[in-house]
Amino acid sequence: MPKSLPYHDFLMARLKDPCFAAVYLETHFELDEGEEPDEALIRLALGDVAEALGKPKMTPEEYELHLKKLDELLSQQGSDTIYNLGTWLNALGLKLTVAVCTDAVCTDTEDHTINAEARSQLTV
Repeated sequence: MPKSLPYHDFLMARLKDPCFAAVYLETHFELDEGEEPDEALIRLALGDVAEALGKPKMTPEEYELHLKKLDELLSQQGSDTIYNLGTWLNALGLKLTVAVCTDAVCTDTEDHTINAEARSQLTV
């Protein structure tokens, strides 16, 4: 009988591919209609990517410091958070990007103006 690979080992093997890691994070950042952000899930996803991409390239001390920086980053408020997340991801060989939203939740006309539902999700 074939043995299955434990999930964590399988996930780490897949996340060693930076393209897969980027999509993995993207799926964790995107929310379905009415869904609230789950901070613990975001932390878990970022930690998984750090383990797969960073741990093999960092000393144990650097890796622990990188995880500590993540905890500090996720507790920050304000606009610095996004820039610090970008820097944190850069250390793993990833970068933050912005993409054009093409699904119905984001746009409601051919000229891709933001629809009322998407506008209602914007907060200050």
